[in-house]
Amino acid sequence: MGLLEFILGLFGWGKPRQANGQPFQSPAASQTPVRNPVDLLVPRSAVEADSDRGSTAVCVKRIRGRRRSGHVKLARLRRVFRPSKRTPLSELTVPEPPYPFARMGVLGGYFDLSRDGDSERLTRLGLPVFQNPVEFAAWLGLPVGRVAWLVHRCEEGQRPRDVRSSHYHFRWAKKRKGSYRLIEAPKPLLKAIQRKLLREILDHVPVHSMCQGFVIGRSIRTNAVPHTGQRVVVKLDLENFYSTVGHSRVVAIFRSLGYSREAAIWLAGLTTSSIPANLDVPDNDLALLNVYRGRHLPQGAPTSPALANLSAFSLDLRLAGLSRTFQAQYTRYADDLTFSGPQRFLYGLPVFLQLVGKIIKAERFRLHPSKRQVLRSNQQQKVTGVVVNTHVNIDRAEYDRLKALLTNCRRHGASSQNRDQHDDFAQHVLGRIGHVKHLNPHKGDKLLGMFRMIDWKT
Repeated sequence: MGLLEFILGLFGWGKPRQANGQPFQSPAASQTPVRNPVDLLVPRSAVEADSDRGSTAVCVKRIRGRRRSGHVKLARLRRVFRPSKRTPLSELTVPEPPYPFARMGVLGGYFDLSRDGDSERLTRLGLPVFQNPVEFAAWLGLPVGRVAWLVHRCEEGQRPRDVRSSHYHFRWAKKRKGSYRLIEAPKPLLKAIQRKLLREILDHVPVHSMCQGFVIGRSIRTNAVPHTGQRVVVKLDLENFYSTVGHSRVVAIFRSLGYSREAAIWLAGLTTSSIPANLDVPDNDLALLNVYRGRHLPQGAPTSPALANLSAFSLDLRLAGLSRTFQAQYTRYADDLTFSGPQRFLYGLPVFLQLVGKIIKAERFRLHPSKRQVLRSNQQQKVTGVVVNTHVNIDRAEYDRLKALLTNCRRHGASSQNRDQHDDFAQHVLGRIGHVKHLNPHKGDKLLGMFRMIDWKT
């Protein structure tokens, strides 16, 4: 080490070094490819060998010490995916409309955006092949004009003029903390089309293995199992998850499957929503209106959960890699992010949370500022409503309430306990028992025995 380098190191300006005094190698200088961005912070030996218990702790301690001095600089996080080269629009301009509802060029002519699809990739993935509005409408079994009406192709700004002309029913639902979320339920025709898109396209596209919500074969139980018996559980929440996924991101999802730009735009038009100008907003809250002003995934459409999961694939990939580096577990259930790990993970939590925040921001999502929870093993640790301290279990208070309900139904009659006026109270209670049985079969069987002793006609 030279004298100048030594002096710079005293002020935290020198090159970072490992615990053995050797400088870190950048990804370009190393012959071995970096598996994820935080390899710039942690020596590769700490990532590859779990037996090396000291290297990660030493590295985290060094970073935390420099944080307090104000000279720490976290590694720059790179995006996982890079956009592929696209054909310039000038090369796609033709003098005559290539198909109905083609978009007009800037300097005259029309854009033929149906020529950059990948039909071979669609066939390989087992997806329906269409690259222009005529082929798309034929696959849907509708006239092309009808499909154009559903996406507001001829409306100004391609958005509904008013609530009545929209293809969604709008309803504001109040959250527990007082704010509101917008429920956008598609009308029958659009809902049927979205179900077809879900079954025949989106259900065939795999999501990341750490995604546990709205995926066949996965549930809140599979989301909770990786976090059982951990020293610390960290829970984060993505703010306005659906409305953050805009039209351009949905177009990119369909483009990545092999659809042309034209087909992807029409597919995105049928699976996103834009609110009309005359929609009533609670308390005339302009900030709330701005959340939903742009075209976005509607909460209430059958296709929205699948598209939201696909839009978060890169996020899941990066957070899973970061978690492995810190020897932690990671899962995501819709907008709920959960991390857990041993004591070593708890020591590195300040640096880990900074990196998580950088990744989420880079992936164009937002963290909810007031929904971060750090639960240690001496507290009750719950993941999506499931207790995970030692094993997957039902919350004791919830179990006691259901047990008391069954006891009162037997003593005083089932109708006296139906305070919420359920149409089929017996099936409602049976569903709650099924939830308990899913998490704890022994307790579920006990409640099921009590259920069978009740006369549900009284």
